[in-house]
Amino acid sequence: RFLKQDMHECHFFNGTERVRYLHRDIYNQEEDLRFDSDVGEYRAVTELGRPDAEYWNSQKDILERRRAAVDTFCRHNYRVGESFTVQRR
Repeated sequence: RFLKQDMHECHFFNGTERVRYLHRDIYNQEEDLRFDSDVGEYRAVTELGRPDAEYWNSQKDILERRRAAVDTFCRHNYRVGESFTVQRR
């Protein structure tokens, strides 16, 4: 048995003025690679993640989608949830 997880995180600073997107790949409760929008590519966290990071970094369409996620995923969802979260403070 094994557990495979993908986590997508958005970190907001001063509203949406600065946004950081993370995609974490987790295998058996250990993060093996991540995409960080501040870096712009996948980085292996463990040796197990190295082949996937190298492969995904060679796929330009995958990298373009991940880089765009700051806007298409994070900022988009911020606006959707803004009326329920930010304005209720």
